[in-house]
Amino acid sequence: MDQKGISVLFLVTAMLLMITMGYLLSYLIPTKQKSIKFPIFSNQAFYLAQSGIEYGIRYSSDRGWRGTTDSGTYDLTHLNDPTVYQRNLGNGRFTINYTPATNTLTSTGEVTNSSEKRIIAVSNFTPFLRLIFDPDSLAPRWVLGTRQAQFYIKNVRGTDVILTSFAASWSQTGPARKIRTIEMNGVAKYSSGNYFSDPDLSPPIPLNDGGGSQTIAPGQVINVLVAWNANLGNGEDIIIKFFTAAGDGYAFNLDPESDGLP
Repeated sequence: MDQKGISVLFLVTAMLLMITMGYLLSYLIPTKQKSIKFPIFSNQAFYLAQSGIEYGIRYSSDRGWRGTTDSGTYDLTHLNDPTVYQRNLGNGRFTINYTPATNTLTSTGEVTNSSEKRIIAVSNFTPFLRLIFDPDSLAPRWVLGTRQAQFYIKNVRGTDVILTSFAASWSQTGPARKIRTIEMNGVAKYSSGNYFSDPDLSPPIPLNDGGGSQTIAPGQVINVLVAWNANLGNGEDIIIKFFTAAGDGYAFNLDPESDGLP
């Protein structure tokens, strides 16, 4: 074979190699792009699950959970309500579940059109809520006609909670009533006597007495007395929300069944 024949052979071989490499690259590049999606979806699912945990903590903290009956004082199973436990976020969703027997909140993050799921579980969940109705004290109740309500709240976190303001709403019949005083552990914290029901629970009104604040230490239970200027006719749907100076709010639904306090 002369030199020209050898050159042609090498040229043909080189072209075959280039065609083969081109085919392999055209196959591998899309495959690599597809494989990149899996860690991306996994991270997205993780952050969705994390969002679910934060949502569960904030949702519970904002409501100071009570049971579904007037005798109940502490019931986080509300977190499993269909209107609460699932939320869509962007290209995915999270689903939360609370297990009372183990006091565990579980959040599952899922990405749409993907099999990727990430699950985060928080055991010993209640200490993340900070303020709750005290489960060992009496449920919210009237102590003076229907003009003074009493309830107990507990700080289940490891740090102080300092309350500096409040807001409240309620429904009633007859002349409009207003909150006259709020006492905490026997000390008047609000005494202006001029607060009418506000369905928006905003803006908060400063505590104007007793130092203008109430500190609740870790594990401490305080007695709260809310007094109106007169009896509330059919007083129902009573919600009292306390705030810290940083704007953190803790709402206490005294009447979850909307049938008035016992």
